[in-house]
Amino acid sequence: MRIVVLAGGTSTERDVSIVSGAGICNGLRAKGHKAVLIDVFCGINQVNWEDPFPEEYDVEAAADYIRSFNKDIEMLKKERREFFGPNVLELCKKAEFVFLGLHGANGEDGRVQAAFDLLGIKYTGTGYLSSAMAMDKGVTKWMFQMYDVPVPGGTTMKRQERKDQLEEGLSFPVVVKTCCGGSSIGVYIVHDQKEYTEALDAAFSYEEEVVIEEYIQGTEYTVAVVDGVAYPVVQIVPCEGFYDYENKYKPGAVKETCPAPISEELTRRLQENAVKGYRALGLESYARLDFIVTEDEKIYCLEANTLPGMTPTSLIPQEAAVLGMDYPTLCEELIRVSEKKYQ
Repeated sequence: MRIVVLAGGTSTERDVSIVSGAGICNGLRAKGHKAVLIDVFCGINQVNWEDPFPEEYDVEAAADYIRSFNKDIEMLKKERREFFGPNVLELCKKAEFVFLGLHGANGEDGRVQAAFDLLGIKYTGTGYLSSAMAMDKGVTKWMFQMYDVPVPGGTTMKRQERKDQLEEGLSFPVVVKTCCGGSSIGVYIVHDQKEYTEALDAAFSYEEEVVIEEYIQGTEYTVAVVDGVAYPVVQIVPCEGFYDYENKYKPGAVKETCPAPISEELTRRLQENAVKGYRALGLESYARLDFIVTEDEKIYCLEANTLPGMTPTSLIPQEAAVLGMDYPTLCEELIRVSEKKYQ
């Protein structure tokens, strides 16, 4: 199969996306597919249009080419009005399928998906509307509440409506986080008024809207849902602090255990709520839902990730491995379930 793996982009998760994209591309090529790795925003200036999906291909060289734009990415964002880089759409049209290795804004928020739907380009993951809803943590919270998926109490706040006092019903500690961020970027646990004001300043430096919700003391878990079926549960325990961006991507900073060392009953409840959350947002193909569980085993769903990390050591590959599915096979499986959108 001729496949474009899209990575990079302009979000705060650009670097993680490049690692995911390179892993996906290597995995698919290991299964015999003609996959190429392209930066959705920076594109590629020179293409051999006689053979754009070659048998021989250096994935790591392609990843290095994408990284070469990193130092200039902020300048490029200001200079260019177009989101799709040179030759990106032309290559995607020639592909049989596009694997979205993007993360965060301008990738996970439905804009790329909407453009591809209009152009008749097939892609992995859920559609544009469910992508947009899942990206917005405020909308996600409302949808989960409507479908009886348990969530922490809280509210949203826009920059122009900012109030430096907690809403009635909330008390410290609370969590302040960007409404549409990812990888725990712009997430702050605050314990007093001074920290709260500072957290609002920091969160609003990323986005126009933030979520303020009650802090739940507990252990984090995550569950992938693929084609409507829950995968094994992963337990996530940071060595110190919480599961923020630094801990996620710092070697040895987090202990991830799959299957999670919990009772069959708690496993069942987490998987059931993962599927319920998946359906509440109208998700298709695959997603990963994150939870926190208190000491007395109360479950709270935090968010849904429609394009979760997909490096060989990421969470969904860990879950698939428990089911006996290696990484290249998982990459193929995610294409297979995504094809169902077009049947």
